[in-house]
Amino acid sequence: MSAYCRTAPGHPIHAPYHDTEYGFHQTDETILFERLCLEIMQAGLSWELILKRRPGMQTAFAGFNVDRVAAFDAADVARLLADPAIIRNRLKVAAIIENARRVRDLRHTAGGFSAWLEAHHPRDKAAWLKLFKANFLFTGGEIVGEFLMSLGYLPGAHSAECPVGARLREAQMGNLRP
Repeated sequence: MSAYCRTAPGHPIHAPYHDTEYGFHQTDETILFERLCLEIMQAGLSWELILKRRPGMQTAFAGFNVDRVAAFDAADVARLLADPAIIRNRLKVAAIIENARRVRDLRHTAGGFSAWLEAHHPRDKAAWLKLFKANFLFTGGEIVGEFLMSLGYLPGAHSAECPVGARLREAQMGNLRP
C-alpha cells in the first residue's frame, strides 16, 4: 500500500483530501488552477503544511479565480508576501500569478485548461514535464507529477489495496470519471 494510502485514512488533515480529491479527475478551471498552485507551494515543504494553509491560500489568492489572480499587481504581491496564512515565497507567488495569466490564455488557444490537459492525454511523465515546462512556471518533475497524479492523469495516486483507489478504478473501467 502506498505511504499516503497508509497514513491518510483517519488523519484529520490528510483523510478528507485523500478520500475525496486525490486522484479524482476534475475539469473545473478553478479546481485545476488551485491544485497546480498548491503543488507549486508544496515544493520543498510537507503536504500537511500545504493542506493546513489551504484556507488561507484560498482567501489570499481570491479563491483561485484565474481572472482575479491574473490581474494581481505589485501591491497584491506585497500583500501576499506579508500574509502569514500562506507560503511567502516570492518565486512561488510570482509563478502563480503568471500561471494564472497562462491558464487564462489557454481559454483562447486550447479551449481552456481542462481541454488543454485532455488534448495532451495520455502521455508519460517525461512528456508531460516537457509540455508543462514549455507552458508554465515553477513546474519541475515532482510538481508536475503530483499535479497530474492528483487528477488521475498519471497512475499512482492510490495503491491497489486502497478502497478509494478501488472506487476510482471501478469508475474508470465504466468510463466514468468519479
